[in-house]
Formats: sequence, C-alpha cells, structure tokens
Amino acid sequence: MTAGTASVLAYIPSPPQGVWYAGPLALRAYALFIIIGIVVAIVWGDRRWVARGGDKGTVLDVAVWAVPFGLIGGRLYHVITDAPTYFGEGGNPIDALKIWQGGLGIWGAVLLGGIGAWIACRRRGIPLPAFGDAVAPPILLAQAIGRIGNYFNQELYGRETTLPWGLEIYQRVDANGRIDSLTGVSTGLVERVVHPTFLYELLWNVVVVILLVIVDRRFRIGHGRVFALYVAGYCAGRFAIELMRTDYATLIGGIRVNSFTSGIVFLLAAAYVVLARKGREDPATLVTKDRAVTEPEKDGGDASETGNETQNTVNAGAAPEPSSERESGQQESSTQEPS
Repeated sequence: MTAGTASVLAYIPSPPQGVWYAGPLALRAYALFIIIGIVVAIVWGDRRWVARGGDKGTVLDVAVWAVPFGLIGGRLYHVITDAPTYFGEGGNPIDALKIWQGGLGIWGAVLLGGIGAWIACRRRGIPLPAFGDAVAPPILLAQAIGRIGNYFNQELYGRETTLPWGLEIYQRVDANGRIDSLTGVSTGLVERVVHPTFLYELLWNVVVVILLVIVDRRFRIGHGRVFALYVAGYCAGRFAIELMRTDYATLIGGIRVNSFTSGIVFLLAAAYVVLARKGREDPATLVTKDRAVTEPEKDGGDASETGNETQNTVNAGAAPEPSSERESGQQESSTQEPS
C-alpha cells in the first residue's frame, strides 16, 4: 500500500445523508443535535445554578424565554449577514424562514437569547450576570454538540486539503436524481476533500468549556465574568477558524463579516472581564424573589402554630378557676365584647 493510498483511507467520510423520512415526517440530524444541546445545557446549567445557591428548576424556567428568543436571534443574524442568498438574484425570501435547513448565527442567538433570559430573570427577581455565569459552560457545550449537525449537513467546512483528517464531501442527489447537497442522499462520489472547520470549532469549544470550569472553581469568579470569558474564548477560536472557511459569506473589505464580529465582540468581552466587579455574588441574592418572601412567612406561621399548641397544653394542665371568678370573667368579657 502506497503512502498516498494510506492518506486517502484516513480521510473522514461524510454521512451519506442528513435527513431521514418516516412517512411525511422528516427527521433532521441538524435539528436533533440542537435539541440535544439545549437539553444538556438545561440539565447541567441547573446543577451549576443550584451549586451557586439558586433554586432548582430556575434554568428550565428561564430557558422557556431564552431558547425561543435565541433561535429567532440566531436566524436573524444569519439571514442579515447572508442576505443575498435569500433576497439576491436567484434567491427565495421564503427560504429565510426555513430554519431546519441550517443557518444560525451564534452572536444573534446570544444577543436575543440574553434578552429573553433578562426578561425571565427580572420576573423571578434574580441577577442576570450570576445566571449567565452558571450557564456559560453549558451553553458552549451545547454549541459544540450542535456542530455535529453541520457534519451531517456537509456544511461549514474549509478549503481543500490533503491532510489525513480531511473531510470527504460527497455528491448528494434527491429522489429524482437532481443535485441536493442538503437533503439528498450520497451517490458515493467524492467531490472534494476539505478542512472540517466545524470539527475544529467543536474541539475548541470543548477546550474552552474545560478551562471555564477550572477557572470558575479555582478563582470563584462571578458578576458575569465567567460568561464574558466564554464569549471571549469562543470569539478567539472563531476568528481563527473563519480564516480557513471558503463557503459563501458577506465580505467587508475582503474579510468575512464573522471575522469582524468575532474581533469586536472579543474586545468587548475582554474589557468586561477586566472592569467588572470581582468576587462572586452572595448566594442569598440568587434565591427567587417569591420564595424569599413566602418562606419566612411560612416559618413564622409554623412558629405561631407551635406557640398556640404549647399555650393550649399549658392551659389544659392548669388548675380550674373558681366558679365565681369564671363567672366574673365572663361578665367582663361580655361587657367588653361589643366595643
């Protein structure tokens, strides 16, 4: 076996398809891995929130607001930055609504998702920066899981390469034999071998997740600084990976728009890490407002009931009053009652 043959055999094959049909129902790998990522983020995020002093179940309640906002924001960012694809010559504006075909911009998802989380946190009376610190590593892990969906869609790859971990891009066709790279089935024909930049980003995200957990545990940082580190770490990796991609993107001065966004957001996040308040929030401030109000009242009620029971016991064991004194007390009570 020649060296060239060994190299070819080491290439990463793409999946033969990314969509399966069960009757009229389309099962899309892209959507599946996004859902898995969201579930993982909610479960792990809730554990981190409780460990910081918050209420169990809070992350799920906030996710009800943040996830829909995030999906809308991610899609809006993608459509705006790739507007010619949908509104240019040969484009179909209706395709802008087809989120299941792929295309979510992380910065739009974080921005609008953050607004949704802010609304939910205000409703519960908890600080958004502390909440962001708890869910930052889980969110980035969810992003890594979501990148597996790009693998099934044969998208977000880089320029051609001869490296042994290059990704084979297959020709895909639909049931009528027409080229359909997104929902079609592979013919087995390799069109090109490329850098799997989605895989590079997946691995980078996992590395940053590990670093965030280590830094958070060792230095016990808070007030939104863990979240800012997540943003900065992700942007640093994304900036480098964008330089390797060759798929269509809007350019500004010959540079991909996502490179500009990565650089600007990185600087803002780094500045926040330096300037934000140090230390970590008091766990008492992470308790949901409703629980903080009702529990003392409940405790007070329990104490009152206990006191009444004790008083009744004492009265039951006391000696009976003389008849004349009881009658006198009843007369006084009946006299005072109307007033």
